[in-house]
Amino acid sequence: MRCNCYIPSGCSVSGIMSESGRRQDGNAIIKSIALMHDRSNGLGGGFAAYGIYPRYSDLYAFHLMFDNIAAKERCEEYLKDMFDIVRDEEMPTRPGGVYEGVTAGRYEEEGVQPITDPPILWRYFMDVPEAKTRFVSDREYVVGQVMEINSEVEGAFVASSGKNMGAFKGVGYPEDIGVFYKLDEYKAYIWTAHGRFPTNTPGWWGGAHPFCLLDWSIVHNGEISSYGINKRYLEPFGYRLELRTDTEVVAYLFDLLVRRHKLPIELAAKVLASPFWEDIDRMPDRERGITTALRQVYGGALLNGPFSIILGHSRGMVGFNDRIKLRPMTCARKDDMLYMSSEESAIREIAPDLDEVWSPRAGTPVIGELDEGVA
Repeated sequence: MRCNCYIPSGCSVSGIMSESGRRQDGNAIIKSIALMHDRSNGLGGGFAAYGIYPRYSDLYAFHLMFDNIAAKERCEEYLKDMFDIVRDEEMPTRPGGVYEGVTAGRYEEEGVQPITDPPILWRYFMDVPEAKTRFVSDREYVVGQVMEINSEVEGAFVASSGKNMGAFKGVGYPEDIGVFYKLDEYKAYIWTAHGRFPTNTPGWWGGAHPFCLLDWSIVHNGEISSYGINKRYLEPFGYRLELRTDTEVVAYLFDLLVRRHKLPIELAAKVLASPFWEDIDRMPDRERGITTALRQVYGGALLNGPFSIILGHSRGMVGFNDRIKLRPMTCARKDDMLYMSSEESAIREIAPDLDEVWSPRAGTPVIGELDEGVA
């Protein structure tokens, strides 16, 4: 049995993106995150995938977790009042989370238990009734409903709420979570993954990464020590933080800065991992003016603490570190593929012959975007 008691910089993140929009199944991302098994301790693993529901791409795909049948019934009554439900179904899973060729034999060798006792996992493909959006956009409306469910519907939790994407997460090692959710049967143009080693927050199904809102998804290695300040900053804008994990603030901050305040993603990343004042003072005049204004206006959104973060969204993938790079991140390219991971080895495990490999500078985002014209 392995002991993870002395693993430094615990948690692992990995991301794969085809900039041409080519979709691939989940085997590669499972293989990548599994290589970093010792960075997690079995208390959380998860994946986000984009492009997986082409048949329902115009509908909001809600992945929900319920503590019990009563919670599911309460939530469904609420959903029927707020949305037009086009389809709903149980999430496909493998009992125990085992299939030949991925984790067979590992349980006996390492003393790991298969995925057991999951919550009720259900997904809903829904449209927003036109009458509900006379005064707000449909995306703003969906955000409000997600906040309401997570805060007010006891025993219900929205894992993801975007279009043509979804989050698959739970308590377990990430490779086992991937097998449990049958990710080998999905195809996506972006995959992100997380292996959790919680240090100051509980390990529970809703608290596993990724954290999602609309099509934003966040996987994160490290600690957001500014969580209290960030939480107080977000709450007046209507965000409710109920998930008992510090990473939740990052997803909501991107939604606020990019969707609501219309900042480019590169500037949003600069807000969250702002340079030090002494570095700002040395910038050219125009850059110094912009960075100073961002720091002054969005001081409450600054993230403190050690972190490396991968953001997924419907048009791309972004990776960045804290401003003194206290957590690792490696990026690489091969043809149309962009890779990000906590370790270079996890990239070479699935793409041994790379065109380019580099370690991003502290606080500097690496941005991958879908090619123009890719739907």
